[in-house]
Amino acid sequence: MAWKRYFIAFFITVAIFGTAFYIAARIDDQRVADIRAAEDSVSVDILSSETQYELLNNLDCKTISANPILSSELNSLASRLSVAEDNLGATNAEVIQLKERYSLLEIKDYLLMEQVSKKCDLKPVYILYFYSNTGNCPDCAHEGDVLTYLRQQYPGLRVYSFDYNLNLSALRTLISLQNLQGQLPALIINSREPIYGFKSLDQMQTLIPELKTLLATSTATTSTKGF
Repeated sequence: MAWKRYFIAFFITVAIFGTAFYIAARIDDQRVADIRAAEDSVSVDILSSETQYELLNNLDCKTISANPILSSELNSLASRLSVAEDNLGATNAEVIQLKERYSLLEIKDYLLMEQVSKKCDLKPVYILYFYSNTGNCPDCAHEGDVLTYLRQQYPGLRVYSFDYNLNLSALRTLISLQNLQGQLPALIINSREPIYGFKSLDQMQTLIPELKTLLATSTATTSTKGF
């Protein structure tokens, strides 16, 4: 009778753990599917913006959409991807593929931003952020937190985050063009020279005086809405 009780207890334990793992796997699969759907949506929106720019290339800037750049959608996508990476692991093949697609979307958005900015004489404020999460960059996570806070405080700030270790030809080209030396974290602020190492919130605000312009623009927009 004792071995029967042990067997029943063992069976129940296996069933509980099996059910838990199955539910976790289903949740992870759904999270990956959601990210893929979001990436597809952003990809279509970027293609639409590129097509719009080509159609209106010879027209006045007033006819071009006031904000064709998809920074807010990309930021939301980055948050979801970060959760998937934490749950599935940085070396998971599915996560790596998602990050590669996300990086391509970021690069396309960045290039489109530069095109529109030159044509319409805009002065966007952006950061190219290069990091690693393979354990060789202890400051990268802290720098990511600082940039996330800045992005929340200044909605007009565009932060493009790239995993330096991704084996993606477009990303390798971008890294080469920016003359990065491999030291991480690395920041490119408005096409200026690379900045290496962890920078605190106060240091970042000093390094980006243009943030005051973003804050003033945001305040002016809010005041206008109040009328």
